[in-house]
Amino acid sequence: QLRVVESGGGLVQPGGSLRLSCAASGFTLDYYAFGWFRQAPGKEREGVSCIESSDGYTYYADSVKGRFTISRDNAKKTVYLQMNGLKPEDTAVYYCAAEIDALITTAKAMCTQRSDFSAWGQGTQVTVSP
Repeated sequence: QLRVVESGGGLVQPGGSLRLSCAASGFTLDYYAFGWFRQAPGKEREGVSCIESSDGYTYYADSVKGRFTISRDNAKKTVYLQMNGLKPEDTAVYYCAAEIDALITTAKAMCTQRSDFSAWGQGTQVTVSP
């Protein structure tokens, strides 16, 4: 059974950093693309960053470009989202999703065009506040 579980959220001051982790089980990461999505209260879900499988191509939303970094460790079956320079507007529940790489066209497409992925996590809360 495909399963992903997020961790690493919390409360941080503006300008601070957090690293989110997405631990996968039930499948081999080598053939899967991953994405981080977020949803703030009253707002639509936003694709934050996505990463393809073999070539590692990445996509970042303009709102996080230069501050967030997505990475993957297939051996540890974990995908990370390093978040630096956090802002109050980054406050949201962050979700991890996984999809077979062959079923997506690009990392950008995964982040911006689809939501019916093979696996979604339960989310982890990130709150940025003084």
